Amino acid sequence: MDIVVSRQIDIHTADWGMGARRCSVGRSGVAVKQREGDGVTPVGRWRLRSVFYRADRVSAPNCTLPVTALEQNLGWCEAPEDPAYNKPVRLPHRAVSESMWRDDGLYDVVLVVGYNDEPVVPGRGSAIFVHVARPDYAPTAGCVGLALPDLLEVLAQLRPHDELIVRP
Repeated sequence: MDIVVSRQIDIHTADWGMGARRCSVGRSGVAVKQREGDGVTPVGRWRLRSVFYRADRVSAPNCTLPVTALEQNLGWCEAPEDPAYNKPVRLPHRAVSESMWRDDGLYDVVLVVGYNDEPVVPGRGSAIFVHVARPDYAPTAGCVGLALPDLLEVLAQLRPHDELIVRP
C-alpha cells in the first residue's frame, strides 16, 4: 500500500487505498528537484524509512517502520558541504541544520522518506518528510503535509516495502 500524491483540480491529495485526503506540498510545487532549498516536492518513487514523534505531545504511532521518540537536540543537516548532509545530527551542529523539535506541531509526527539518501549527493536536496500539515494546508519547504489523524492512519497501514509516489 503506497502513498500516492497527485494534483486534483486545485489541491493536492494523498491516497493510500482509503480514499484521497487533502495534503500540502512544497511552495514551488511538484517537480524534478534541482537543488537544496528549491521548495520542490520531488517527483518520483521514494522508500519510506522511519518515523519520529514528539512523546510529550502524541503517543508512539502504530507502525511497522522503526519508530523513535524525538529528542530536543535532534536536528537534520542541510549543509551540502558537511559530511553529515541529509542525515540526523545532534544540535548544536557545526553546519546549518534544522531542528526537529518544533513549537508549531508540524514535526509532532514525521515519516522520513528515502530521498537523496542512498547515496547522498551534496546539494541535491536534503530530507523529504511526510509531516503534520498546517491547518490551512499552506505549502511546505518541499515535504508532504497531512492532517495529524490522516498521518496516524497511514502509518498504521504501512508495510516495510511501501513507497511515497509523487506524481507530476
